[in-house]
Amino acid sequence: MSVEVSAASIDSATAARAACAAAQDKPFPQDIFTAPQLRWAVVGCGAIANQMAQTLALAGRRIQGVANRTHEKAVAFAETYGIPRVYASFDELWADTDIDAVYIATPHNTHITYLRAALAAGKHVLCEKAITLNAAELAEARALADAHGVVLMDATTILHMPLYHELRRRMLAGAFGAFNLAQVNFGSYKEYGDLTNRFYSLQLAGGAMLDIGVYALSIARLFMASKPDEVVSLANRAVTGVDQTSGFVTRNAEGQIGVFSLSLHSKQPKRAVLSFDRCYIEVNEYPRADTATIVWTEGGRREDVTAGEEAYALAYEVADLEAAVAGDASKAWLLEYAADVMDIMTRLRYDWGVYYPEEAEVAAAAGATVAGTA
Repeated sequence: MSVEVSAASIDSATAARAACAAAQDKPFPQDIFTAPQLRWAVVGCGAIANQMAQTLALAGRRIQGVANRTHEKAVAFAETYGIPRVYASFDELWADTDIDAVYIATPHNTHITYLRAALAAGKHVLCEKAITLNAAELAEARALADAHGVVLMDATTILHMPLYHELRRRMLAGAFGAFNLAQVNFGSYKEYGDLTNRFYSLQLAGGAMLDIGVYALSIARLFMASKPDEVVSLANRAVTGVDQTSGFVTRNAEGQIGVFSLSLHSKQPKRAVLSFDRCYIEVNEYPRADTATIVWTEGGRREDVTAGEEAYALAYEVADLEAAVAGDASKAWLLEYAADVMDIMTRLRYDWGVYYPEEAEVAAAAGATVAGTA
């Protein structure tokens, strides 16, 4: 979905709000929430947290509690969405036995801090992308979740959209033949005007990889038989030190290849092409897609496939965590794909010399420095 605003496409957050508004008068699908409902709190009150509250409202549900670094923002958020509990501190939230699950929607360089506390407190956690800064942090969070018997889930939308589960079902049934190649683009145009914003700030863990690369790698990984173990790449860094534009190729043990291009300062289509023996599948606006086109090798016949709905992207995330808590191993397994993606993202950033302040020790061990600290 896109419209013209000052001759530029609206950003994905605005598009998501528009999709949510478009679904406002439609009946909420009865097949999304199938597991017992959990009592949710949200950490953070930014754009994505607002989208989550709006999406749950479509389902007739509401968040039960909210905590934020700025208490006044939490109060305003609670008033907007009818949330009964506003916590004076994060510790108060962790101690609340009436909350089962927490949705973390803060800047991703803060995720590990909240993950440590929430998981240790016995809360199930749905954490926004990028779930952590690097593979080591994710391994730590997973160990905590296991130790406390709770579910940790990555909120990258691609892992949860019904479209991809339907396409994977058909792939695994052999309908498409062998998977061979993924070609994935994602480019945004972010102005240089304020280099302290989250996209370009090293202190806020900016850069294309964690912001948009997570989507590109996730869609490819869902269709690959195993995690790629070979990676070659080139990248340009912004003046702040974060990765701005990159091209990279991955290959796994089965010989399946992924070709990726990312940019924060050059517009590209959000387009994924998944190539099989018997067809290729094209998905546009793939982060929250509900429609794909299959082009069959024999005869060039085109087939449109629709599953789920863009407007309910965040509802699918909540539903998947609740299903995992209820014992659905296929939903719990989604974290394995997220871990594979995080491993690749971490490897690429370090290859490019992109280290965040929290990774200063890793940088030093590699004989590198964090930009701006040398």
